[in-house]
Amino acid sequence: MLQAFAKAFAQLDDPRVLRVLGYSVLLSLGCFALLWLGMGVLLAVTNLVTFGWLEWVLDLLGWAVTLVVTWLFFPLVASAFVALFLERIAVAVELRHWPSLPKAPGLPLGEAVQSAVRFLLLLALVNVALLAVLVVLPPLWPLAWCVGNGFLLGREYFDLVALRRLGRERVRALRERHSGELLAMGCLAAFLATLPLVNFLVPVVLTAAMVHRFEAWRRAAA
Repeated sequence: MLQAFAKAFAQLDDPRVLRVLGYSVLLSLGCFALLWLGMGVLLAVTNLVTFGWLEWVLDLLGWAVTLVVTWLFFPLVASAFVALFLERIAVAVELRHWPSLPKAPGLPLGEAVQSAVRFLLLLALVNVALLAVLVVLPPLWPLAWCVGNGFLLGREYFDLVALRRLGRERVRALRERHSGELLAMGCLAAFLATLPLVNFLVPVVLTAAMVHRFEAWRRAAA
Protein backbone atom coordinates (compact mmCIF):
# COMPACT_ATOMS: atom_id res chain seq x y z
CA MET A 1 0.00 0.00 0.00
CA LEU A 2 2.71 2.47 0.98
CA GLN A 3 4.66 1.59 -2.15
CA ALA A 4 1.59 2.40 -4.24
CA PHE A 5 1.33 5.82 -2.59
CA ALA A 6 5.07 6.39 -3.08
CA LYS A 7 4.74 5.65 -6.81
CA ALA A 8 1.72 7.95 -7.01
CA PHE A 9 3.58 10.86 -5.40
CA ALA A 10 6.57 10.18 -7.68
CA GLN A 11 4.36 10.67 -10.76
CA LEU A 12 3.09 14.10 -9.80
CA ASP A 13 5.55 15.64 -12.24
CA ASP A 14 3.73 13.97 -15.15
CA PRO A 15 2.16 16.75 -17.28
CA ARG A 16 -1.02 14.69 -17.76
CA VAL A 17 -1.40 14.30 -14.00
CA LEU A 18 -0.64 17.97 -13.37
CA ARG A 19 -3.40 19.02 -15.77
CA VAL A 20 -6.00 16.92 -13.95
CA LEU A 21 -4.77 18.28 -10.61
CA GLY A 22 -5.22 21.79 -11.92
CA TYR A 23 -8.74 21.10 -13.20
CA SER A 24 -9.92 19.54 -9.93
CA VAL A 25 -8.41 22.31 -7.80
CA LEU A 26 -9.92 25.08 -9.95
CA LEU A 27 -13.38 23.50 -9.92
CA SER A 28 -13.18 23.02 -6.15
CA LEU A 29 -12.04 26.59 -5.62
CA GLY A 30 -15.02 27.73 -7.66
CA CYS A 31 -17.39 25.76 -5.40
CA PHE A 32 -15.91 27.18 -2.24
CA ALA A 33 -15.81 30.69 -3.68
CA LEU A 34 -19.59 30.37 -4.09
CA LEU A 35 -19.81 29.10 -0.50
CA TRP A 36 -17.87 32.11 0.81
CA LEU A 37 -19.92 34.49 -1.34
CA GLY A 38 -23.13 32.97 -0.04
CA MET A 39 -21.87 33.19 3.54
CA GLY A 40 -21.00 36.85 3.06
CA VAL A 41 -24.45 37.65 1.67
CA LEU A 42 -26.14 35.69 4.49
CA LEU A 43 -24.22 37.51 7.21
CA ALA A 44 -24.87 40.86 5.54
CA VAL A 45 -28.65 40.46 5.36
CA THR A 46 -29.22 38.79 8.73
CA ASN A 47 -29.41 40.61 12.03
CA LEU A 48 -30.08 38.08 14.77
CA VAL A 49 -29.35 40.41 17.69
CA THR A 50 -29.56 44.12 18.32
CA PHE A 51 -26.27 44.45 20.21
CA GLY A 52 -23.51 45.50 17.81
CA TRP A 53 -20.71 43.66 19.58
CA LEU A 54 -22.74 40.42 19.80
CA GLU A 55 -23.62 40.60 16.13
CA TRP A 56 -19.92 41.03 15.38
CA VAL A 57 -19.10 37.93 17.46
CA LEU A 58 -21.76 35.87 15.66
CA ASP A 59 -20.43 37.00 12.28
CA LEU A 60 -16.91 36.02 13.34
CA LEU A 61 -18.14 32.59 14.41
CA GLY A 62 -19.92 32.19 11.09
CA TRP A 63 -16.73 32.90 9.16
CA ALA A 64 -14.77 30.56 11.45
CA VAL A 65 -17.21 27.72 10.76
CA THR A 66 -16.99 28.42 7.03
CA LEU A 67 -13.19 28.29 7.21
CA VAL A 68 -13.25 24.94 9.04
CA VAL A 69 -15.73 23.51 6.54
CA THR A 70 -13.52 24.66 3.67
CA TRP A 71 -10.41 23.11 5.25
CA LEU A 72 -12.08 19.75 5.93
CA PHE A 73 -14.16 19.41 2.81
CA PHE A 74 -11.92 20.90 0.10
CA PRO A 75 -10.02 17.67 -0.73
CA LEU A 76 -13.20 15.62 -0.50
CA VAL A 77 -15.05 17.86 -2.94
CA ALA A 78 -11.98 17.86 -5.19
CA SER A 79 -12.17 14.06 -5.05
CA ALA A 80 -15.61 14.18 -6.61
CA PHE A 81 -14.35 16.35 -9.46
CA VAL A 82 -11.42 13.99 -10.06
CA ALA A 83 -14.02 11.37 -11.01
CA LEU A 84 -14.65 13.45 -14.15
CA PHE A 85 -10.98 13.18 -15.16
CA LEU A 86 -10.12 9.81 -13.63
CA GLU A 87 -9.52 8.18 -16.99
CA ARG A 88 -6.66 10.57 -17.74
CA ILE A 89 -4.91 9.81 -14.46
CA ALA A 90 -5.36 6.06 -14.84
CA VAL A 91 -4.04 6.13 -18.40
CA ALA A 92 -0.99 8.16 -17.34
CA VAL A 93 -0.20 5.63 -14.57
CA GLU A 94 -0.68 2.67 -16.89
CA LEU A 95 1.49 4.15 -19.62
CA ARG A 96 4.37 4.62 -17.19
CA HIS A 97 4.10 1.39 -15.20
CA TRP A 98 2.13 -1.06 -17.41
CA PRO A 99 2.67 0.06 -21.01
CA SER A 100 1.67 -3.38 -22.35
CA LEU A 101 -1.89 -3.15 -21.01
CA PRO A 102 -4.61 -2.93 -23.68
CA LYS A 103 -6.73 0.18 -23.77
CA ALA A 104 -9.40 0.10 -21.06
CA PRO A 105 -13.06 0.44 -22.08
CA GLY A 106 -13.22 3.25 -19.51
CA LEU A 107 -16.22 4.95 -17.93
CA PRO A 108 -18.67 6.85 -20.16
CA LEU A 109 -18.91 10.57 -19.37
CA GLY A 110 -22.47 10.19 -18.15
CA GLU A 111 -21.49 7.47 -15.69
CA ALA A 112 -18.50 9.53 -14.52
CA VAL A 113 -20.79 12.52 -13.85
CA GLN A 114 -23.28 10.25 -12.08
CA SER A 115 -20.48 8.83 -9.92
CA ALA A 116 -19.28 12.32 -9.02
CA VAL A 117 -22.79 13.41 -7.98
CA ARG A 118 -23.31 10.21 -5.98
CA PHE A 119 -19.98 10.71 -4.25
CA LEU A 120 -20.94 14.25 -3.22
CA LEU A 121 -24.29 13.06 -1.85
CA LEU A 122 -22.67 10.22 0.11
CA LEU A 123 -20.05 12.65 1.35
CA ALA A 124 -22.75 14.99 2.66
CA LEU A 125 -24.72 12.16 4.30
CA VAL A 126 -21.66 10.64 6.02
CA ASN A 127 -20.48 13.96 7.40
CA VAL A 128 -23.94 15.00 8.57
CA ALA A 129 -24.12 11.68 10.43
CA LEU A 130 -20.70 12.37 11.93
CA LEU A 131 -22.07 15.56 13.48
CA ALA A 132 -23.88 13.31 15.97
CA VAL A 133 -20.51 11.99 17.13
CA LEU A 134 -19.23 15.55 17.46
CA VAL A 135 -22.19 16.44 19.68
CA VAL A 136 -22.29 13.26 21.80
CA LEU A 137 -18.61 12.24 21.99
CA PRO A 138 -16.43 15.16 20.80
CA PRO A 139 -13.07 13.46 21.60
CA LEU A 140 -13.95 10.60 19.24
CA TRP A 141 -14.95 12.85 16.36
CA PRO A 142 -11.50 13.10 14.68
CA LEU A 143 -11.18 9.30 14.59
CA ALA A 144 -14.78 8.89 13.42
CA TRP A 145 -14.24 11.53 10.72
CA CYS A 146 -11.10 9.78 9.48
CA VAL A 147 -12.68 6.31 9.44
CA GLY A 148 -16.00 7.44 7.96
CA ASN A 149 -14.47 9.44 5.15
CA GLY A 150 -11.70 6.86 4.73
CA PHE A 151 -14.27 4.13 4.12
CA LEU A 152 -16.03 6.32 1.58
CA LEU A 153 -12.83 7.34 -0.22
CA GLY A 154 -11.46 3.80 -0.39
CA ARG A 155 -14.69 2.29 -1.69
CA GLU A 156 -15.56 4.96 -4.25
CA TYR A 157 -12.07 5.33 -5.69
CA PHE A 158 -11.61 1.59 -6.03
CA ASP A 159 -14.92 1.23 -7.85
CA LEU A 160 -14.14 4.07 -10.23
CA VAL A 161 -10.73 2.61 -11.08
CA ALA A 162 -11.82 -1.02 -11.26
CA LEU A 163 -14.96 -0.45 -13.35
CA ARG A 164 -12.74 0.81 -16.16
CA ARG A 165 -11.66 -2.79 -16.81
CA LEU A 166 -13.98 -5.19 -14.98
CA GLY A 167 -17.69 -5.83 -14.61
CA ARG A 168 -19.52 -4.91 -11.42
CA GLU A 169 -19.65 -8.46 -10.07
CA ARG A 170 -15.90 -8.97 -10.32
CA VAL A 171 -15.30 -5.49 -8.91
CA ARG A 172 -17.52 -6.27 -5.93
CA ALA A 173 -15.68 -9.56 -5.31
CA LEU A 174 -12.27 -7.85 -5.41
CA ARG A 175 -13.48 -5.05 -3.15
CA GLU A 176 -14.79 -7.47 -0.54
CA ARG A 177 -11.58 -9.50 -0.65
CA HIS A 178 -9.42 -6.44 -0.01
CA SER A 179 -11.82 -4.37 2.09
CA GLY A 180 -9.32 -3.99 4.94
CA GLU A 181 -6.60 -2.50 2.77
CA LEU A 182 -9.12 -0.29 0.97
CA LEU A 183 -10.19 1.12 4.33
CA ALA A 184 -6.54 1.69 5.28
CA MET A 185 -5.87 3.47 1.97
CA GLY A 186 -8.95 5.65 2.43
CA CYS A 187 -8.01 6.52 6.03
CA LEU A 188 -4.48 7.44 4.97
CA ALA A 189 -5.92 9.66 2.24
CA ALA A 190 -8.35 11.25 4.71
CA PHE A 191 -5.48 11.99 7.10
CA LEU A 192 -3.36 13.48 4.32
CA ALA A 193 -6.36 15.61 3.39
CA THR A 194 -6.01 17.46 6.71
CA LEU A 195 -2.45 18.62 5.90
CA PRO A 196 -2.16 22.07 4.32
CA LEU A 197 -0.99 22.04 0.67
CA VAL A 198 -0.81 18.24 0.67
CA ASN A 199 -4.61 18.17 0.63
CA PHE A 200 -4.55 19.62 -2.89
CA LEU A 201 -2.73 16.49 -4.08
CA VAL A 202 -4.80 13.84 -2.30
CA PRO A 203 -7.48 13.18 -4.97
CA VAL A 204 -4.95 12.61 -7.74
CA VAL A 205 -2.54 10.66 -5.53
CA LEU A 206 -5.27 8.34 -4.26
CA THR A 207 -6.47 7.68 -7.81
CA ALA A 208 -2.96 6.76 -8.96
CA ALA A 209 -2.31 4.61 -5.87
CA MET A 210 -5.60 2.79 -6.40
CA VAL A 211 -4.62 1.96 -9.99
CA HIS A 212 -1.43 0.34 -8.67
CA ARG A 213 -3.26 -1.75 -6.07
CA PHE A 214 -6.06 -2.72 -8.46
CA GLU A 215 -3.61 -4.06 -11.03
CA ALA A 216 -1.75 -6.03 -8.35
CA TRP A 217 -4.97 -7.55 -6.98
CA ARG A 218 -6.39 -8.29 -10.41
CA ARG A 219 -3.27 -10.14 -11.50
CA ALA A 220 -3.09 -12.08 -8.25
CA ALA A 221 -6.70 -13.19 -8.70
CA ALA A 222 -6.22 -14.24 -12.33
